Amino acid sequence: MIEPHAPAPPGAPPPRRGPTRLPVRPDVGRFLVLTCVFVCAACGLVYELELVALASYLMGDSVTQASVVLSVMVFAMGIGSLAAKRLRRFAAAGFGALEAVLALVGGCSAMALYAVFAWTGGWGGLWADGPRVLLVAFSLAIGLLIGAEVPLLMELIQRVRRQDAGGAVADLFAADYVGALVGGLAFPFLLLPFFGQLTSSLLTGSVNVVAGGALVLGLFRRDLSRRARGALLVAGVVVIGVLASAAVLVDDFERAARQAVYGDDVRVALRTGVQEVVLTGGTRGRPLALYLEGRLRVGGDERRYHEALVLPAMNGPHARVLVLGGGDGLAAREALALPGVRRVDIVELDPGLVRLARTDPALARLNARAYDDPRVHVTTADAFHWLRGAPPAAYDVVIADLPDPGITASTKLYSLEFYGLARRALAPGGRLAVHAGPVTGRPRVFWTVEATVRAAGLRTVPYRVDAHDPGLPGGPDRGTSRAPRDWGFVLAAATRPPLRLAPAGDHPRALTQRDLTADARAVRGTRVAGVRASTLVHPRY
Repeated sequence: MIEPHAPAPPGAPPPRRGPTRLPVRPDVGRFLVLTCVFVCAACGLVYELELVALASYLMGDSVTQASVVLSVMVFAMGIGSLAAKRLRRFAAAGFGALEAVLALVGGCSAMALYAVFAWTGGWGGLWADGPRVLLVAFSLAIGLLIGAEVPLLMELIQRVRRQDAGGAVADLFAADYVGALVGGLAFPFLLLPFFGQLTSSLLTGSVNVVAGGALVLGLFRRDLSRRARGALLVAGVVVIGVLASAAVLVDDFERAARQAVYGDDVRVALRTGVQEVVLTGGTRGRPLALYLEGRLRVGGDERRYHEALVLPAMNGPHARVLVLGGGDGLAAREALALPGVRRVDIVELDPGLVRLARTDPALARLNARAYDDPRVHVTTADAFHWLRGAPPAAYDVVIADLPDPGITASTKLYSLEFYGLARRALAPGGRLAVHAGPVTGRPRVFWTVEATVRAAGLRTVPYRVDAHDPGLPGGPDRGTSRAPRDWGFVLAAATRPPLRLAPAGDHPRALTQRDLTADARAVRGTRVAGVRASTLVHPRY
């Protein structure tokens, strides 16, 4: 017979404690615990979304970044739940300490990730993968801490008022899921537009530590020794102080990080509501560079790029021209320089970029003030959705000057469905020109674009142009360290179009017919066999 005071056998659960003496009625105490669950769940989802958004912004390919963050975090939550079993005996103190650490790690995660990207991203070697390693580390740490919350909160809610396990779990997860809903909606519609990525994570951390500390020090203070209460109070104040100091310095930090990424010559930096737009140079003889979402869009030998994109398609009837993308006005510049152009329609998603191309003296000078030409008509819309309502057979030339297909948001603009809509917009004898990324750096992507255009029922002529002075990006990665060796294009029509530059007249050119012919001949040896067309439901980039 086992004596009443004999120790429990190894592996036995900790003895259950009776209801804790609370400073409020049990039903009020239960409500306060569930409110804390609600707040902590909202904060946890904000941390998760913050990592996904910032990683997609810094490293591109949002599907990959979301998959990494979500899978690692969910796995870590399971490990955290198991690890927290040992803390149930000290549930109040453990939960308070846990929330302080989670607030510090989650609140500072965005700033730390951006700092590593800005100051080490261009070092090359192992440092080039620093942001990805840090992304996994933060996902793991935050997941462990969030997972550890559930067993501790379950223990706390049972200490308020004993109830059956099924009912307690139902209450706990109901508050958790509703909090996750609120956090998931607050991030894109409130935190991100009003506070930005860095400040919103710092603010979330502050809310997190206040909620956890208030619950433990207010409702369960009798479960803590005087030393434990003092330690938790000091820890909470220190965390709030760190987060508040970072919030005060966040603007200076952003400016320093921006200079580390773009150099010291940043002249314009703004977030338009669609993307971050940065202009450097363009004054006192310094070359102009335009960055969209951190990717170099205009710079170096941009005239050679835009001539190669536009002029082969303009060889033939070209009275009516449609430019999809091209909000910088540079593709329109090349079209407007040719005689016989009566109308150029530009469909650009970002009105802020169009406004900058109109009003910035250096950029307007570079695009030859294309937006002041009465033949130019601008529509602010998504190119795919606009094409769905475009009149059929309306354009002699369609120019697709769009972001790289490796960027997840752009894959639909390189899909079979998209090129089918573009084909419908072409008049008889019309031509389509598509920027298809670098041939040398990513041949499979280039030939996938070509195969997709072909699958839409068009005859194609793939070609490339060597980048004499690389200045436009060749891939989806953010930053300036991966300039391409060439630019790849696809010219397409209902019948196989000739690859010739449109007659120039007196207009000086950076690209000659001889260059175009030689470079186009070289592209044939890079063909990748077996590539298939990319569709909306099966993207292949």
